[in-house]
Amino acid sequence: MNHETQPSTAAPTALPTATEPNGAGSVGSAEAPLRVVLLVGSNRSGRFGPVVARWLLDLLAQHPELDAEVVDVADPPLPAALTDRPTPEEAAQLASVQRRLATADAFLVLTPEYNHSYPAPLKNLLDWYRAEWQAKPVGFVSYGGVSGGLRAVEHLRQVFAELHTVTVRETVSFHQAGAHFDDEGRHRDPGGQADAAAKALFDQLTWWGLALRQAREARPYGG
Repeated sequence: MNHETQPSTAAPTALPTATEPNGAGSVGSAEAPLRVVLLVGSNRSGRFGPVVARWLLDLLAQHPELDAEVVDVADPPLPAALTDRPTPEEAAQLASVQRRLATADAFLVLTPEYNHSYPAPLKNLLDWYRAEWQAKPVGFVSYGGVSGGLRAVEHLRQVFAELHTVTVRETVSFHQAGAHFDDEGRHRDPGGQADAAAKALFDQLTWWGLALRQAREARPYGG
């Protein structure tokens, strides 16, 4: 069954509008912040993902080495068919996402758990691109019921291995996610265990992001 906790009607659901890359963290600037793309992986009606995403973005804003933006599978959805003849509107959307993924130094994936795995729109996003993922680190934040989305994360690790990424060890997982946030979408335990887990994840993502950015600059990846 699906395990995406429903938000209360008062919880914010909108996410910041994605912007085109501004070059921060791109190749050739070793001192620049790492450009992290947060992938919001659910497009389900009434989804809880934006609540967790806003919490993550607030924490990322406190991490000076990371510069984050959002790619949301629901804004707008990519074509479901992997066609070589997309419509002009589809081609423009695909190109916009491609530019943001290509200039990223690292990725964070936010996923619920659907039927012991991750949502189909997230797999669709991953399958549309290949070189954009390669030789970059990816971290995971999951949410759901009893499992906290961890089974979805384990499946994603296999997929990202095929895409030549480096998955970091630390994760953030919200079990019974709705209980961790109030009706306004605020985390009920600021500075607690979830914040500490996020810091550990960000620290690992930063280490790998810097190391792999330097490696790509020194020698282009040939995967």
